[in-house]
Amino acid sequence: MLEIIERLATELKIRQNQAENAVRLLDEGNTVPFIARYRKEMTGSLDDQILRQLEERLQYLRHLEETRQKMLASVEEQGKLTEELSAAFAGAETLAELDDLYRPYKKKRRTRADAAREKGLLPLAEQIYAQEPDGVAPEVAAEDYLDAEKGVETVEEALQGAKDIIAEMISDDADIRKRMRFVCMAHGVLTTVGLKEDMGVYEQYREYREPLAKIPSHRILAINRGEKEEFLRVSVEFDRNKAMFIIGRDHIKEGSPSTETVREAAEDAYTRLIFPSIEREMRNALSERASESAIRVFSVNLRQLLMQPPVRNQVTIGLDPAYRTGCKVAVVDGTGKVLETAVIYPTPPHNKTAEAAEIIKRLCNAIRCAYLPSETVRRVTKPRYLPPM
Repeated sequence: MLEIIERLATELKIRQNQAENAVRLLDEGNTVPFIARYRKEMTGSLDDQILRQLEERLQYLRHLEETRQKMLASVEEQGKLTEELSAAFAGAETLAELDDLYRPYKKKRRTRADAAREKGLLPLAEQIYAQEPDGVAPEVAAEDYLDAEKGVETVEEALQGAKDIIAEMISDDADIRKRMRFVCMAHGVLTTVGLKEDMGVYEQYREYREPLAKIPSHRILAINRGEKEEFLRVSVEFDRNKAMFIIGRDHIKEGSPSTETVREAAEDAYTRLIFPSIEREMRNALSERASESAIRVFSVNLRQLLMQPPVRNQVTIGLDPAYRTGCKVAVVDGTGKVLETAVIYPTPPHNKTAEAAEIIKRLCNAIRCAYLPSETVRRVTKPRYLPPM
C-alpha cells in the first residue's frame, strides 16, 4: 500500500501525506466532490480534478497489483515460477505487460500447438527452433516423428505441427509484443472502407487512411460511430516488413537448414496470433484516448458556461456559506473576471464577526449586486455584513 501511495504522490506531484489522506477518505466511502468541498484541511486543498485523477489511478494500481499476485500464484502453482520470471512480473507497470508475461501460462482454449504437443511433436519443434548451423534438414528430422496412431502420417503433417508450436512460442514472447505495440502505434495506419452506397455523414470515410499517431480524437469517435452503425469497416495497417524484422531479430538465425521453416512459423505467428491482438489493443487505446479528450473538451466548455458573469456589466459579490472551514467570498466584474477572493469566519466555532464585517465592507465598495446562495446565508450574513443594494 505504501508503494502505491508513493507512486500516486510522484505521478500527481503532490505530497505523500496528501495522497495518503485522500486515499483514506476514499476508502471510507467519501465521494470526490465531498472530499474536495468539505475535507480540504485533510487533503491540503486538493481540487476535484486532482482527486478524480487520484481515484482513477488508485483503482488502476490496485487492480494491477491484485492481477500481478493472482498471476504469480497461478504460475507458481504450475511449478514454473523462476527468479527471473518473478522479477519480470514485479517490474511490469501496466496490465498489458502483465498479460504478455502471463500469456504462456494462461489457461486457454485448445490450440493447434496443443494438438501438436499431444502428438509428440514438441521435441521436433525445439530441434527445428534451435536452428543449428550443422543441423539436419527439418524434412529429415520429421521422419522420426511419424506415427499413424497419433495422427502424424506424413512429413508435412509433422512439420506443420512443429511450426504451430514454434508460432505459439514466438507469439508468447512478451518482449516482442511490447516492442510491436510501441512501433505499431508510432507507424501504424487506421483505414476505413465504406459499406453502403449512401454513406450519409460518413461519406468522407468511404476510403480513408490516417496514421495512428496523428489522428485527432474527434475523428476517432466519428469512425467508431460509423463502425457501430455498420457504415464502415475499420482496420489497422502495419508494415509487415517492420514486424518481421522485430520478430526475426530475436527468433530467426540465418545459415541453418531450419531457418526457412522457422521463418514460416514466425510469419504465421504474426498473421494469426500477434497482429490481431495488437490491432485490438491499438483500437482500444485510440478509443480510450478519444474519450478522455472528449471529457476534457466538455469540461472546458462547461467551465466557460459556468463562469459567465452572473449580472452583465455589474461587479458582483458571491458568498458560499460554511461553518468550520469559513464562508468563501468572491468578487467578479461585469465580464466574469475574478477580481478578489477571501474567506471569512463569522459563524461558530470561530465567531470572527468583526474581521468578517471589515472584509465584506471593503469588498462591497465596488459592487452593485450580491449573490447569497441559500436561505441560511441570506438570513445570517446579509443583515450583518452587506450594505443596502
